[in-house]
Amino acid sequence: MNEPPISEAERKMQFLYALRSKGVTDARVLTAMEAIDRGPFIRGLFASRAYEDMPLPIACGQTISQPSVVGLMSQALQVSSRDKVLEIGTGSGYQAAILSKLARRVYTIDRHRRLVQEARGVFEAMDLTNITAITADGSFGLAEQAPFDRIIVTAAAEDPPGPLLAQLKEGGIMVLPVGQSDTVQHLIRVRKTADGLEYDELRAVRFVPLLEGLGKDG
Repeated sequence: MNEPPISEAERKMQFLYALRSKGVTDARVLTAMEAIDRGPFIRGLFASRAYEDMPLPIACGQTISQPSVVGLMSQALQVSSRDKVLEIGTGSGYQAAILSKLARRVYTIDRHRRLVQEARGVFEAMDLTNITAITADGSFGLAEQAPFDRIIVTAAAEDPPGPLLAQLKEGGIMVLPVGQSDTVQHLIRVRKTADGLEYDELRAVRFVPLLEGLGKDG
């Protein structure tokens, strides 16, 4: 006998349970992740796996991070409703959409024009009006909107990029993966204080590399 199809409420409950079991416990983050459906951010062959806690391929050779990592990064960022956030690496737009429920304003940059255009379409359909998506080289940040209260990078660099640290407000937090290869990376949190930078290592992760320049499509 075939299993009866899972209801929307059951699926959402399983999704939130999976997030909590991986350490996503912040109530505001969980509420945001309940409100933002991951489904519209995934197209094609993998659309049916949108609610599994796994990374999935998207266009331009990129990936959408697994929901638990999105949740943990959002939680580590400690975003308040007054914050202006910069995201480097729009990808599918899913992380920016979650942040839009937590922050006052989100600026998200990607080097692939196609990804930015597709993400804008989803933001518009979801009526997420506090996100600005831009095609640019994210390694330089967005100086014209600096300083930022929070910065999140969804691609791995060897070290936190200097231009991004410069655009982080004093008292601000940056969360990003760092590592010299695609096999050894760590998610870190950087706090900018009056006395300098404080670093916390959060967990091992695996992200695509942070590349300079625009993608071939952009």
